[in-house]
Amino acid sequence: MSAYPFRYCKRCVLPSTKPGLTIDETGVCSACRQVESKKLVDWKAREAELTALCGSIRGKNGNGYDCIVPVSGGKDSTYQCWVMSKVHGLKVLAVNVVAHLQTREGIQNLNSMVANVGVDLIKVNPRPTTLKKIRNAAFFKIGNPNWGEHRVQFAGVAQTALLYHAPLVVWGEDIAQEFGGNIDKEATEAGSAENLINNDLFREAALDDLIGSETRPSELLFYMHPDKNDLKRRGIRTIYLGHYRYWDGTKHYLKAREFGFVPRREGPLSGNVLPYDNIDEKLCEINVWFKFLKHGFWRPHDHCCYKIWNGYMTREEAVELVNARQYEFPIEYFQEYLEYHEITEEEFRQNEDRWRNPRLWHRVRGQWRLKVELV
Repeated sequence: MSAYPFRYCKRCVLPSTKPGLTIDETGVCSACRQVESKKLVDWKAREAELTALCGSIRGKNGNGYDCIVPVSGGKDSTYQCWVMSKVHGLKVLAVNVVAHLQTREGIQNLNSMVANVGVDLIKVNPRPTTLKKIRNAAFFKIGNPNWGEHRVQFAGVAQTALLYHAPLVVWGEDIAQEFGGNIDKEATEAGSAENLINNDLFREAALDDLIGSETRPSELLFYMHPDKNDLKRRGIRTIYLGHYRYWDGTKHYLKAREFGFVPRREGPLSGNVLPYDNIDEKLCEINVWFKFLKHGFWRPHDHCCYKIWNGYMTREEAVELVNARQYEFPIEYFQEYLEYHEITEEEFRQNEDRWRNPRLWHRVRGQWRLKVELV
């Protein structure tokens, strides 16, 4: 048994090693406590607040867009576009920061969303050579290859809002509140997403740490997030839809199906429980696998927690699923990952060993296993 403080929440399957998560003296984690607090929210009143906000901006941008919704083609962004365009009647511009390697389902679902929800779409395609340089630096320096995608998504959407003078940007859920993490006070109290560029996804590095001297400033426009005070002066407000509507990915999936959304045809990826979550691009599974190496949890834990928190799964069912799936390496797009980053499998495995947390892992009969297994 490891002396490192590692234990699991007794309600869900998250471990104490998740950054920003706490487990109280009763054995319940802060993410589960947040689920409790959501049940006390007056969601009708929150919806009324959103209705009033939409009424205050509708048509105020002349012939331009009332609202920007960042989209990947996933179930949640399809749901967001439906809420803002059909429920609240705003003129929506969907903004897609193009993934490095899109999946067949990702392309199809994005096209279905545009055609069937009925919104305009603009694609931001960051310079591939720059993104690849940042991805490689993040992979080797911090074991977080998708750092660049997260950065360009948040900053690129904000830059697009400035270009189109859109008064409202609507993000989905606040990941810290929904999934456990370091909670931002403004997000909790007012649903503000103006500090999202400082969330847990970027805790390991700053942009300057990951760009080399050969990267020119002219390459980085869509990586540079505007100052939040500049956005305010331009009358641009950013919010989390999850502050105004109860966030339930299963219901979002069912709603997205009405607009042509399709799950992964071959079923869940290795290590996954759900066939419809994070299926729009090919390289993110390795990123989440490295989370497992560093913190002892990844896709199966996340998927099962979503189901537990919304009443679709018991903890006992989750424990069985996690134990059956957690050691499955994400093999499906592995060769494409190596080719994209121009590295060998040996280089990959060396970096994998470098980021495996020795306080969490040990070898059992020649196989890497967690020192503290989920029960």
